[in-house]
Amino acid sequence: MHRERDDPRTLRRSGGDSTTPVPADLAASPFRVDRDRVASSPFFARLGGVTQVVSSTGSGLLVHNRLTHSLKVAQAARAIAERLGSRPELAGVLDKLGGCDPDVVEAASLAHDLGHPPFGHLGEQVLDRLARHRFGLSDGFEGNAQSFRIVTTTDVRGPAAVGLDLTVAVRAAMLKYPWTRLSSPQPHPKDMAAPPRGGAEPPDAPGTGAAKFSAYVTELDDLSQAREFYRGRLEPWQQTVEASVMDTADDIAYAIHDLEDFHRVGVLQHATVSAELNTWLDHAVELASLSAAELAGQERRPGRSLEALRRRLHAKDSWAVDDGAFAQAVGKVRAELVDGLLAVPFDGSVEAEQAVAAFSARWTRRLVDSVGVIEKPTTRSGHVVLAVRQWHEVQVLKFVHRRFVLLRPDLALHQRGQARLLTALVEALEQWVTDRHEADRLPRRLHDLVELASAEYAVLARTDPAALVGATGETPSGPDAVRGLARGRAVVDFVASLTDNQAAALLDALSGRTGQLWTDAFVL
Repeated sequence: MHRERDDPRTLRRSGGDSTTPVPADLAASPFRVDRDRVASSPFFARLGGVTQVVSSTGSGLLVHNRLTHSLKVAQAARAIAERLGSRPELAGVLDKLGGCDPDVVEAASLAHDLGHPPFGHLGEQVLDRLARHRFGLSDGFEGNAQSFRIVTTTDVRGPAAVGLDLTVAVRAAMLKYPWTRLSSPQPHPKDMAAPPRGGAEPPDAPGTGAAKFSAYVTELDDLSQAREFYRGRLEPWQQTVEASVMDTADDIAYAIHDLEDFHRVGVLQHATVSAELNTWLDHAVELASLSAAELAGQERRPGRSLEALRRRLHAKDSWAVDDGAFAQAVGKVRAELVDGLLAVPFDGSVEAEQAVAAFSARWTRRLVDSVGVIEKPTTRSGHVVLAVRQWHEVQVLKFVHRRFVLLRPDLALHQRGQARLLTALVEALEQWVTDRHEADRLPRRLHDLVELASAEYAVLARTDPAALVGATGETPSGPDAVRGLARGRAVVDFVASLTDNQAAALLDALSGRTGQLWTDAFVL
């Protein structure tokens, strides 16, 4: 779709519009140009080497990585946007809320995980801890905010540009959590009586700011510019419709393909999943009568974890949860997953592959076809939502993945090793960056990131020093303190841009554990 020069959704970060000539761009539509820029980015290519849940080297089998996940999110998101756009009764609502273009949601979906570091969510947690406590960075590390930083700041599409110079619409669609960690917008979501999803402070970490956020203080101007068109159309904390489509598609892809992976690997066992779901269905009334203490004391017995999920949904999402729909969802997942897919162990045969493909296609269509639009949602919901039955089904599917995969001790053992690897790598790079005798021999990308962050933090120190207050609660003073913050952000940016294998190879080289001179560690 071609956009007119005065369409504010096509404005780019540089201030240009869709008519600005860019020889390298092949598409006519500005939003297709954005999709192509994301797909051509080296940050997008590296996602093929970044863990989704477990690395392919750890499992020994072909499992999803961040690249294949992003492709499936984009596929589902485009399908949702096209279905919504084909419904004439929604045209007025979608236009009023700011639009829903399939190219926008596809571009944002491809870009949404660009910032995920090595080793998936485990890497995200480690880098956040180190960024806040080792380097004193006020907004730490967050994968969504890192993705936004990449497309606006650290990636380049040409010698005269910073970031990918994406349109307003696509940048806004990437803002799943359109706020910073601590302060913007005002009132901040963490201070709301009913915070939006991701906006509240973690209960075990009060004072640390929102649990999820989509921009660092260094990209606050970019966030504001991307959201300006939607001022008056949406609440400051509310996702755009296109961001809501991407978010919903992310949930759909996550709920389905991780179950595929762990069925293939043999981790998702029929007996244990069946016992959990069947026990809850057979004893739902009895389980509902247990006190919280009794339920916690029996957590390893079948059915108890599912009952705990039902209670958490009531506590967090009372606007959506319905006990009848929850029971139907458990029954549906039992019939489709337990009595269907998991009933026959995966053996690599054509029949087994067909069963996995049929399960994935059937569930993806069921969920995508159920998506609708709410003009005035609660603070816990976006404008784009799954139908009631399908929303509950997604909660149960995600529960199965968490309960029978993510909480496994063997996975925890593997991840603790990865956490130690990343911690040691950050410490080694920090020592290198601060060694004045080696300043001229830093990897060029790390050197450039230090210069970039130094300029950013020098500006913040002059214009908004409160934004630099770190975990200690003190405002950094003096050029040395500001340089320390910049070096910390640069190291975090650098490590977050590595693949799993690059991170391991780089640490091996820095610690002297490899005798090879030319390895993945030096393609940096």
